[in-house]
Amino acid sequence: MRLIVAGTPATALPVFDRLSQEHQIMAVLTRPPAPQGRSSRLVPSPVGQWAQARGIEVLTPSKLRDPEFVALVRQLEPDCCPVVAYGGLITQELLDIPRFGWINLHFSLLPAYRGAAPVQRALLDGCARTGVTVFRLVKALDAGPVFLQREVDVDPGETAGDLLERLSVLGAEAMAEVVENLGRSDQPREQRDQGVSLAPKVTADEARLTMGQSGDDIVRRVRAMSPDPGAWALLGSDRFKILRAAVVEGLEDAAGSDRFEILRSAGADGLQAAIGAESTPGSLWATKKALYCRVGDGWIELIHVVPSGKKPMSGAEWARGAWKPGVRLA
Repeated sequence: MRLIVAGTPATALPVFDRLSQEHQIMAVLTRPPAPQGRSSRLVPSPVGQWAQARGIEVLTPSKLRDPEFVALVRQLEPDCCPVVAYGGLITQELLDIPRFGWINLHFSLLPAYRGAAPVQRALLDGCARTGVTVFRLVKALDAGPVFLQREVDVDPGETAGDLLERLSVLGAEAMAEVVENLGRSDQPREQRDQGVSLAPKVTADEARLTMGQSGDDIVRRVRAMSPDPGAWALLGSDRFKILRAAVVEGLEDAAGSDRFEILRSAGADGLQAAIGAESTPGSLWATKKALYCRVGDGWIELIHVVPSGKKPMSGAEWARGAWKPGVRLA
């Protein structure tokens, strides 16, 4: 089958790798190169780089309504246009060109979480199950008829990045199955009217942590915002990002372990006394192997962090060079 595939982030690559094994990819539609780094050098999208490496024509129109671009798509005569996280609204004129339409992979069980950030929103809401949906694009947002859905459990501690990676592999098989069966008797079913919810793009303001909340709430926000935009709090006047965290259970049972070895030095009841004294949410404590933060109902471990102006590192690595008693996040 002749395909034009559309996508932008690395999440789309497992799907396009899978389709390229069985079909002819005529061209790739992706977002234009974007400035990156301090030099603001223009860098092609991950999908654009994937296509260039394979000698596939790359289409990066600034406007999808451009008559020359529309004419080019018609000239390529695609049978179908699979889409994974392209990041732009496909016009009706383009939707009408391929005989089997534009087929989109969405990272939720539609009609739940229509929009740009389905995985992040599902994790923010504490969903225990999610999945992928392959559906035909229509003008309305993520509202087209559904070909296929696959469900998965959300693993405890899984970040948005972890889950997206897993769903992209699952979605590759789902998309390949749908494209292979296009034109046969099975038709997509209309989405139900019940259970519709929206998943707008998450913002940096939403990623701000409130350290007085419960550990479960904070860890859930950290998971949902990792790796992008990254949950954060202020350390002094600088943003301190937290990419991975976990609730610390049973502090009273930690006296025989490395955890809170500094706190134990306070005396016979060192651990409990220090916990009572350091009750301000955001207070940081460190051992040789870990970094901990006081929150509204206990402590969490800060497993991976990004200090301002630094690369990602373990919390313990940061603490060895920067932590001292009295330091806190706000």
